[in-house]
Amino acid sequence: MSDSEIIIGIHSIREALKNPRRSESKFFGTSDAYNEMKKNLPAFEHDLFKQGDLQNLAKKEVEKRGFQFSRIPSNCFLTTKPLEDLDVSWVFRKIEKGEVLKLLCLDQVTDVHNGGAILRTAAFYGVDAVLISQKGKFGKSPSFMRIASGACEHIPIINCGSLPKALNKLGTLGVSVIGFSEHAEEKSVSPEKEKSQCLVLGSEDRGLSHAVMRILTQKVQLEPQGPIKSLNVSVAAAVVMEKFFSH
Repeated sequence: MSDSEIIIGIHSIREALKNPRRSESKFFGTSDAYNEMKKNLPAFEHDLFKQGDLQNLAKKEVEKRGFQFSRIPSNCFLTTKPLEDLDVSWVFRKIEKGEVLKLLCLDQVTDVHNGGAILRTAAFYGVDAVLISQKGKFGKSPSFMRIASGACEHIPIINCGSLPKALNKLGTLGVSVIGFSEHAEEKSVSPEKEKSQCLVLGSEDRGLSHAVMRILTQKVQLEPQGPIKSLNVSVAAAVVMEKFFSH
């Protein structure tokens, strides 16, 4: 199982088992968890354990992959081959073919809870891909997958070697690239739903990086209506996706 990834969370496991792009998937759980999981799913490979033994096995498998263990919910987990990693050229090719894409870009957003929540919301709004700036295991941890609630099966997370270069290329391809910052002067912009759009959000502590800010031609502030001037990045992402990606 060392070359596989581990998925926890009922919804995330169920979506992974339904995903035809997954292979070598194996369910580990208690008999109660298995009986709940198999509802409305075709047969899948599984091993059953007592609760204590299952948690011990999960701890071993999580730590083997370099993640910190906390007790797994719902008394089950899944091991499976990782999905294919895509690079940003995959996005460029789709746009060059004339596809209209909904793109989200996260500039230095690293928090697992925010990232997972954003991906789940992105799946709700039909986002085609999420571009990120950092290398490593963003989007790969069991906690991230649990919080994303199955969205990892539907939206590719694409690491860009240079986020400014990727955004600049999107602009040259006619994509509407819009950055959101509390320091922006513009307070509104009309969605252009007939063309591809890329919404760019920064980390909570630093916001958008200077390198990305220099590239953006459109910078918008979410205008506060009350005394609190900023939003959690996952909430801000939901607000802008509702505005730009809803019908």
